[in-house]
Amino acid sequence: MSLPDPAALIRQMATDLRAHLTRRHISEPRFIGIRTGGVWVAQALQQALGDASPLGTLDVSFYRDDFSQNGLHPQVRPSELPFEIEGQHLVLIDDVLMSGRTIRAALNELFDYGRPASVTLVCLLDLDAGELPIRPNVLGATLSLAADQRIKLTGPAPLALERQDLATVSAL
Repeated sequence: MSLPDPAALIRQMATDLRAHLTRRHISEPRFIGIRTGGVWVAQALQQALGDASPLGTLDVSFYRDDFSQNGLHPQVRPSELPFEIEGQHLVLIDDVLMSGRTIRAALNELFDYGRPASVTLVCLLDLDAGELPIRPNVLGATLSLAADQRIKLTGPAPLALERQDLATVSAL
């Protein structure tokens, strides 16, 4: 099975997001990418939409429910939200939706900053392995992988997807 082209997915996602926002009468959404891949997807999506508004970034490491088990990732950086959250229409963007735990952590963090008017979830890929009942409003593609496989997004430009075999990755 070949992996989809991220550039083609971004173009389709831009069309779908524009339609979604129009249906919901949202004219000035605030874009937020989840570090790291979600930020890359958000940047590409904003470019495809011709949107030059500031991009917020979230690092949800401290909000993850597995923080006490996995500890702190060495590349944790602070979240940056250059706009108010309270009452805003947010577009939350991640690269790969797997268990739903990253999105749950992102929502928890966002609500610590204020209560948004709405949150639209956008994901490049859904691996259909949800442990939590979280589904994106706008989605690039759904993939099914073997239990020993993962997908990695590389970027920021050009965005590319690569399939990784966990046995190979853990041997490195």
